[in-house]
Amino acid sequence: MTTPPLDIRPICERLVDLEDEFTSADSANIVLYNAGLTDGLPVIAPTAEKIDQMLGSLDPTLSATQMPLPPGFVIPNLRDIAACAVLAGCDLGVVPLIASALDAMTDPEFNLLGIQTTTGAAAPLITLNGPIINELRINNSHNVLGQGSKPNATIGRAIRLALQNIAFAIPGSGDMATHGHSGKYTWLIAENEEGSVWPPFHTTRGFKLDESTVTVIAGVGSVEVVLPQTTAEDLVRTMSRSMLIAGNLGRQSFGGGQPAILLPPEAAQFLSEQGWDRERFQEALYDESKTPLSWLSPHAVSRITANRIELGIAESEHIFSAISPEDILIIVTGGVGIKATFVPTWGATEKAITRPIVSF
Repeated sequence: MTTPPLDIRPICERLVDLEDEFTSADSANIVLYNAGLTDGLPVIAPTAEKIDQMLGSLDPTLSATQMPLPPGFVIPNLRDIAACAVLAGCDLGVVPLIASALDAMTDPEFNLLGIQTTTGAAAPLITLNGPIINELRINNSHNVLGQGSKPNATIGRAIRLALQNIAFAIPGSGDMATHGHSGKYTWLIAENEEGSVWPPFHTTRGFKLDESTVTVIAGVGSVEVVLPQTTAEDLVRTMSRSMLIAGNLGRQSFGGGQPAILLPPEAAQFLSEQGWDRERFQEALYDESKTPLSWLSPHAVSRITANRIELGIAESEHIFSAISPEDILIIVTGGVGIKATFVPTWGATEKAITRPIVSF
């Protein structure tokens, strides 16, 4: 059986040819699945009427990103984005957020081409800050990485469908992930700003408190870490040891890029009561989260040494979890409890990107 050629027309052009076959929800899902436009889960049929409703007063011809989305190298318009939002089951008003997230990914420092096409499990983790959290009712508390919140689930899903249907990161053709992970369905969270004793994450990246922002992080899954509450030093030691994943560290030139820690509000409160702020926590984690090169394979050590020479990085008998303390990203989120989540990141030089959520 031969595989039909990939239809590389813009998604809305493809949908025009399919809409007459949307005679029922079941038939629409079969047609859309066979056309390669779903993620395998049921979707909402993106009729022209529903796409128009999703757009509202927005100009459908406006470009959603400043640069093309790889691997298809397509600059989507807002109508393309709205189509993916309908497919994912989003409520109205989300198109600017989705467009801003995708635009952040086109920053060269994020390396979306590598993330989209790697055999690794990399996928963008979307993190929100600012008034948009309440405006769109984004969950930033209990089960923030799990089920139960329609905005988190559907907006994150729409972003993934855009990366698939607009940018053509199609499993086995474009997206070459060996295993992937469930974040490639949907992976969107928000900081628990009300529950945090520390300034919001986006303010540490130069944005104002009342600005709404989206941050994209190239994550490769997550690891739960149960934190002690005996001393701040004990907490750091437990967290830092959990960041030392040899398979993640050993393939990098000097560590795992910009690893993210999703810290529960209780843990941030505990550290604050010990006199620790976010910056001190980052510095302590950086100092503790290092691995002797002798723990790694000779091949990994050779590659690390060569990369360090090429990039002008000082020699060391250790490999660190990040390039610098500031590159350990601390986001306070979640509900009650003392369990943190460590998100290893994909590359050594890729950067998390934070952008304001723009109005069109």
